[in-house]
Order: sequence, then C-alpha cells, then structure tokens
Amino acid sequence: MGDSSIPISHSDLNNLTLPDLYSSLVPEAHLRTLLELARAEDLEDSGDITTQLTCSTSSSARPGSASAHVIAAAPGVAAGLAILPTLLDVFQADLTHTDSITDGTSVVPGTVLTTLTGPLPDILTVERTLLNFLGRLSGIASQTARFVTRTQGCNAVVLDTRKTTPGHRGLEKYAVRCGGGHCHRIGLYDAILIKDNHVAGLPDGLKNSSLVDTLAEARAQYHPTFIEVEVDSLEQLDTVLTWPAGTVDIVLLDNMTTAQLVEAVADRDARNPSLLLEASGGVTIDTIAAIAATGVDRISIGSLTHSAPTLDIRMDLVH
Repeated sequence: MGDSSIPISHSDLNNLTLPDLYSSLVPEAHLRTLLELARAEDLEDSGDITTQLTCSTSSSARPGSASAHVIAAAPGVAAGLAILPTLLDVFQADLTHTDSITDGTSVVPGTVLTTLTGPLPDILTVERTLLNFLGRLSGIASQTARFVTRTQGCNAVVLDTRKTTPGHRGLEKYAVRCGGGHCHRIGLYDAILIKDNHVAGLPDGLKNSSLVDTLAEARAQYHPTFIEVEVDSLEQLDTVLTWPAGTVDIVLLDNMTTAQLVEAVADRDARNPSLLLEASGGVTIDTIAAIAATGVDRISIGSLTHSAPTLDIRMDLVH
C-alpha cells in the first residue's frame, strides 16, 4: 500500500509484530489523507464553534491545564492506538497522549486506554474523531477475538477478507490481527484467487486444458504471495486434486456443509496433503466451531470487518 518500508507482497504479514504490521499496512501518507478528510468533515473552515464558545472565558482553557481519559465502556480488544500521533498532528492539537495499554490488549469496562493532556479546546476538538477510529478498529479486533476463541483446540486460523471499508483496508486488517486473526491477501495485486466468476469465463471451467500451465506462468511472472482457487462442489475439488502438486497453494471451499468439508479434508489428505483448505461463506459465531473441527486449515470471514459492531469507548475529563 504505497510507501511502506516492508514490501507487503513479499512478506509474511502474519509473522510480523503488530508494530511492524502497522508500518506495513498503514503508510503515513495514506493515514494522513484519511485523517485530513475526517478533520475537514468535522471542522470545515469555522472550526469547533461550540468549544470556542464555551472555552473562550474559561480558565481551564489554559495550555496544559486539562487531562482526559479514553476509557473502554464495554469488554473487548483494543485497536487503533497506533494512529494517535498522526491524528493529533493532523488536528494540530497541542496534546500529549500516554497510553496505558497497547493495541491487541483485552479490556474490561473501565479500562483506561490512553490519557490526553493539554489545552481543553484541543481535547474537545479531537474527541469524536479519535473515538470514531478507536471504536471502529477496536470493534473489529473484538469481533475477531470472539471468532478466534471458538476455534480453540483446532488448527484452523481465522482470516479476514477484502470486505473492508473503502480506504480503510490497512487499518481494518491491522485490527483483525490485533484480535488474534490472520491477514488474507491485501488486494488484487499481491495474490491470485480464482473465484467462481473467473471460472465461469473459462471454457470448460476448472477443466480447461491450459489452466495449469497458465497458473505456472503466472507464478513465475507475478511472484504472488499464494495462488488460490475457489470451488463450490466436491466434484470441482476432485478436478483441482488432479493437478500437479504445487499448481495452487490453497483451495477455497465455498458454502459447503460440514459433512462436505469433512469429505474434502479426507480427500485432500489422501491425495495432496500439502494443499491448504479454506472454508468460507456464511460463517457465523454459531457455526465456526463445527467448521474448524472438520480439519480445514483456514476460515475466512467477511463479517470480521463488514459487520463488526463498534466497541463502546468514551472520553472522560479528569477533574
């Protein structure tokens, strides 16, 4: 994603520390653009007129005279504290932040995430944008943690998808990792995933005689992080299992029943044990444990990002 110091398409994101992952997924210039948009939609040209009105004659408006705790009001996992230095700079807020925890930390109601210190007007002006970002990203981390917990005792890892808020993909994938999940491909540029609509455009579908050679050429040309193909039936999986080992790295098993997944795993184990199997499609918090127990290696879940409820986080002035 631009000017990151670690080439995303050639690094194993899931082995990076959270700080290194953040540096890779969230280039500073990109983050500044997002925060400048957030600042513009809240302040426009007039600024925070309510704060200007209420603080104009207040002695508490003196620089450095106020502090505020940012507090979790619900249980979950914190994410997004890494953006604070850039957020405060973009808002030109003369504030310091002292973090009490790090991203990826489990929190309970009342946990202080960070403390802001500085002029009261600056605290009030950044409040909503700061809480919006922290609440959204912590919500994704918390949602991910709930799914990950349901897979304990199984080998399957929980992965995100590209079903992210436009422009916020790096932040949201970072939040998934904060919650204990794994990153799937970042975009269309770093991995090959042949889905049903791609297959529909191929003469003879997955039985296309030139497909195996085409994939070998693509691996040599693009050096993708992985090559994956989606199947929606055991018959299609049987076709992929006839390909030479190493043609693809992962098979995505789309919307299969647990019985079908068990059969798919057994077939894979007998014919190509190195091939990874990924379950996807309609995975819920109530079904993920049974899916993980089938023996699949990966479970990708769009709702980690597209349906995560915001974690309730508030800001309280310290008196």
